[in-house]
Amino acid sequence: MSGSLLTPTDTSAEVREAAELAARHAADADLARRLPGEVVEALVAAGFARHFVPVRWGGRAGGFEELLDTVSTVGEGCTSAAWIATVTSGAARMGVCLPEEGQGELWSGGADTVVVGALNPTGRAAPVPGGWRLTGEWPLVSGVDFADWTLVCALAPLRERETALFLAVPRRDYRVADTWFNVGMRATGSNTLIAEGVFVPEHRSVARDDILRGRAVGSDARCHTAPLRAVSGPLFAAPALGAARAAVRTWSARMAGKPGQNGKGAPRDNPSVQGVLARAEGEIESAALLLRRAARTGDEGFGGEGERARAPRDCALAADQLVDAVERLFRSAGSGAQAQDDPLQRIWRDVHCVASHAALRFETAGSAYGGQLLRAGDELPEHHHRTQQKR
Repeated sequence: MSGSLLTPTDTSAEVREAAELAARHAADADLARRLPGEVVEALVAAGFARHFVPVRWGGRAGGFEELLDTVSTVGEGCTSAAWIATVTSGAARMGVCLPEEGQGELWSGGADTVVVGALNPTGRAAPVPGGWRLTGEWPLVSGVDFADWTLVCALAPLRERETALFLAVPRRDYRVADTWFNVGMRATGSNTLIAEGVFVPEHRSVARDDILRGRAVGSDARCHTAPLRAVSGPLFAAPALGAARAAVRTWSARMAGKPGQNGKGAPRDNPSVQGVLARAEGEIESAALLLRRAARTGDEGFGGEGERARAPRDCALAADQLVDAVERLFRSAGSGAQAQDDPLQRIWRDVHCVASHAALRFETAGSAYGGQLLRAGDELPEHHHRTQQKR
């Protein structure tokens, strides 16, 4: 059952265990630039890989609001682990747009099959009898080192024009280059996938436009038919929400334990320090409200173009608020927080990295929503009235 807008839904013991395990390994994973195998196994055991898998393949066909809560819970322990949780869940959702035979092959090993996505069309697929010949390199593929399958986006000549396709490729058919040396989200292992003349049968391919529009095959569940851009924001922002909450705890413990110096009172009694915490926590709660509204709307169904445009705006604005909150805490924590082994600086790096994702850029999302409002004209009050009625 869903909680209120500020109260998360209950998370399972497996999710909490995965979050605690990820937290214990977070510092070492950041240095190693990949998650340890036991954390990956815990994420799978917690149900992230199967969250959006159709029931007929053994999955849960779960909801967006529930995933927001579970991913942000993991994010309180390790932002990178939460990112892997969300991208493996989301990639499986994309797999539901494959033809039935392709889905059967994708989940032939069970609903806990780990699927990730190479989202940018940096390779090419050439038509051959029965399917496609895939060649190219795809950088920034989070979780590619331990994935069972990857959905790879490539350009292909289709109906006399170049079309972006997604092709499902098993781990045995590609290799991985170690290229992920990043300032943040280091433990995601977002390395480069390389395919060299790989044959992909037709039934393991789908037009990118079908995925963007939620044209699921064999399912009419809302979690499968919602437009991708309208529902991806809460999932991409969820790791940063958890990380920001962890930043509040880390910062508060630091300030509560600091003694007064040079005849001054303890920082916890300083009004300016108290104000930093109050504003940061308010920004995080505001972001949580926006993300929950977007996720809940995805679960309940979008009322029209206005709501579909509002959800990405909400999520981009929430990401900005989370960055502002963590920035505020980090700057006021002093030079000690900048030490290489301090968890606050890792959170600071990670949150900035998450917020830079294309799905969370306010300029794009804000322009789309603002344009929708201006085009709505006299219908604007009705749109807001309908939103309030859903509460």
